[in-house]
Amino acid sequence: MRTQVKRCGQEGDVLHLRNLSRTFPGTTPTEALSAISFTVRAGEIVGLLGANGAGKTTLLKILSTLLLPSGGEAVVCGFDVAAHGSRARRHLGVIFGGDRGLYPRLSALDNIMFFGGLSGPRRHLRARALKALDDVGLAQRADSPVETFSKGMRQRLHLAIGLLHQPCLLMLDEPTVGLDLGEAERVREMVAGLAGTGTAVLLTSHYPVDIERLASRVILLGSGRVTHDLPIDRFRRQAGFTAEVRLAGPGAAPAGIAPVLQDPSLRTQEDEHGWTTTFQVGSWDADVFTRLARVVRDHPVADIDVSSPGIEAVLRRLARGHE
Repeated sequence: MRTQVKRCGQEGDVLHLRNLSRTFPGTTPTEALSAISFTVRAGEIVGLLGANGAGKTTLLKILSTLLLPSGGEAVVCGFDVAAHGSRARRHLGVIFGGDRGLYPRLSALDNIMFFGGLSGPRRHLRARALKALDDVGLAQRADSPVETFSKGMRQRLHLAIGLLHQPCLLMLDEPTVGLDLGEAERVREMVAGLAGTGTAVLLTSHYPVDIERLASRVILLGSGRVTHDLPIDRFRRQAGFTAEVRLAGPGAAPAGIAPVLQDPSLRTQEDEHGWTTTFQVGSWDADVFTRLARVVRDHPVADIDVSSPGIEAVLRRLARGHE
């Protein structure tokens, strides 16, 4: 499968937000976004995270020109989404995915031709539509009704539609939701390939693996504000530990492990296969290695696994900090 998207020609920042705000009127006005400011560069994949109600949906609607901001500005490839919405849309690809947004009785080609004709220039539309289908691995199913497609194939068709006009900025909302492991991985590979084309991607997902596999940077929203904007490796450090170590062995769990490791995060489980102990390492120093050596020397350890903290661990820690 190929994802060949010609660079839009925009260098540097393709998205620029400055003090972007949105308040919904009512008896008690609701501030959904408050002075949001950040930029996204060409070829950058940014994970946009936040709990329900954090402001993600409102932000995506403003960037998609479906909702006007109450203040500040959002600029896509040099065009303000409020003042020049139609021009900004020419540089945008928006993919919300799922089963909605497609005509199931129409063929894949008919769908992409229809949506392509609505959102961009019609010149050479059929040729571009066929190429987009080929890029996402659906060329052989161009004339098949969408109702015969799997969820993964429909998601790839959404991608083909979103990429048809070679956008500078692609916004992806939950791109792998409901997909099996194989299709989810296929979609991730396609999205990862966009970074080399110059297309910037703003990605939201409730699946940490999507962010960890694709994003080079994470922006976290909370109560309508940017609470964190960090490269993904620095964001992982917010978990409060450097690594999680898993020890496993046969039989019953040795009682002497806990006193040796002396870690409050330590958890031990037993089942018919043996025992498993996990604990967190704040930093790798000589004392940690000394204690691990004592455990391995004095107990029947059959397996050791070391993993870096993931996005989910960071979000859990940050959530606890706000309780």
